[in-house]
Amino acid sequence: MSGGRVYHQDYIARIRYSNVLPPPPNPPKLLEIPNTGLASGQYTSAGFASRLAREQPLNVEADAELGMPIDLVGLPGVFEGDDSVLLASDEPVSLHPHDRALLRPLSTLGKPSSLAGGVSFLRRTEYMTAAGGGGHSGLRDPGKRLAPKRKKQTDAEKNEPINILRSILKGFDIAYPQDAYKGPDTVQNLRGEEITAEERRAWDHPRHPAKPNLKLVDSYPVLPDLEAVTETGGYIVAKFQTNPIANQGPAYDERVDAGLLRVLEPTAEQDEAYRVRLAEHEAAMAAEGNNDGGASRTAAAAAAKGPSPPQPHYDYEFFLPASHEAVRGLKRKFSTTDPGREDEALYDAEKTEATGRRCFRFDRIRCYETYQQTGNPHDPYDETVALALHDGGNSPAAGEEGRLQKGAYYYPIVQRTFIRPKRKAQRTPGMQLDDEQENRVDVLEIEVREPDEREVADRQGFREKLEGEGELAEA
Repeated sequence: MSGGRVYHQDYIARIRYSNVLPPPPNPPKLLEIPNTGLASGQYTSAGFASRLAREQPLNVEADAELGMPIDLVGLPGVFEGDDSVLLASDEPVSLHPHDRALLRPLSTLGKPSSLAGGVSFLRRTEYMTAAGGGGHSGLRDPGKRLAPKRKKQTDAEKNEPINILRSILKGFDIAYPQDAYKGPDTVQNLRGEEITAEERRAWDHPRHPAKPNLKLVDSYPVLPDLEAVTETGGYIVAKFQTNPIANQGPAYDERVDAGLLRVLEPTAEQDEAYRVRLAEHEAAMAAEGNNDGGASRTAAAAAAKGPSPPQPHYDYEFFLPASHEAVRGLKRKFSTTDPGREDEALYDAEKTEATGRRCFRFDRIRCYETYQQTGNPHDPYDETVALALHDGGNSPAAGEEGRLQKGAYYYPIVQRTFIRPKRKAQRTPGMQLDDEQENRVDVLEIEVREPDEREVADRQGFREKLEGEGELAEA
């Protein structure tokens, strides 16, 4: 049937118009660029366009006027030799307000320029200049306005050796302001860094970083004890695996304070084990040197920078004084402030030889072996140091005036040795005695004497090295 509903529909006609453009007057310059694809990263790098600009020469011939013709006909006096009109005028040219924005420096671009205008809103009143009808007194003071700002040091500048020395000197200047160097700053005589008010306040009123409620009761300056330097350059800490005194009881045995460890000669097995450890260490250091470019290093430098070289393990015999009364006499003998330390009555026994001289008697307890050992003889301050607090005044042991002032004195630890009781070797009937049984000593007779010249020279050498006098003498 034709009487259905009629639907309205628009007709869209596509008409194409011709837009023929004439060819450009200058043909484009086509460059031959190899197609390496986007995977190579050649076209996406930042320097691709810059490299093309450098490699392709310019086709424009620049004339003497650089493309800008200059007509001198209208300038008076030019052809008569008067070039003053070509020079800049002494009087500043009045710029149009619209042109002032073109003379702004590059550092101010993108920043708000509210101070340049004559409006007062969106500005803090204390920062108004005197030209605006008043301002802060500090800004009107030329001395404060021209004061240079202190430049902050970067991380690279802080790590420079001279800046590290200045930082160290600043710590001493804070602790001892009366000894601070105020002379000219030279390479030979450095001045410490400037001390800020926060650093001075932190030194005068120290606070715990994690527990601010704690209060400082007392402080000690950290100092070296130069008089206690040994002929070996440091001390050895021996730690027992078990209690060295059997059936000690609840009371503390003072004889442990005066115990002795006698070093035994190493056995063949110990020498072989030491050679194996030393060969492994030298191989590891050689491999590390090859990785660093084959640079050779001395043993001291290698030990200071790399892992410490292994040390031989020894067996020890442990001795204790024969009586408790001998401990006090032995401590008085080693005291440098006791006037009666030379008294022969401090000894507790007579020598076995018919010499008439007295001594301290030590009895053998048992034999110990080393099962672990750490330390670096080339750097005694590397891992562990001993710290002793001295309040000064009188010595609690002898009741005399102490040799040390108040301070926390540190002592170098060249080696830490962990020892344990050595098991007895099982012997069959008819078997000969081993070296331990042949070299066994049951009693030690100890006599205290002053150090000889060689020992004094060794101590003096380590003392000069600690003070820095040895390095200055060599330089």
